[in-house]
Amino acid sequence: MRRYELMVVYPLEEDQYQAGREQIAADLAAQGVEIVKAEDPVDRDLAYEVKKRRRARYMLYILRADPAKITVLDRVFKLNANILKYLFVRVDE
Repeated sequence: MRRYELMVVYPLEEDQYQAGREQIAADLAAQGVEIVKAEDPVDRDLAYEVKKRRRARYMLYILRADPAKITVLDRVFKLNANILKYLFVRVDE
């Protein structure tokens, strides 16, 4: 199992944020990914407009996962309408 960082950008609306966060947790659990740490969300301006939004809520997750599961999660996250952007980064140990 490798270590990854997952940065997720959610909309500011509370209902979309909560739905997106719950869906992320469910998708990670379904793939057997361990969430080592989830940092508190931070509201920030976006560098450029994404889906007609100028501000969003950022959240960082530290994960332990099998590399094959990351490719599956990448496909699943693309279908989640409550996520504006996301990025997986492998962390060298």
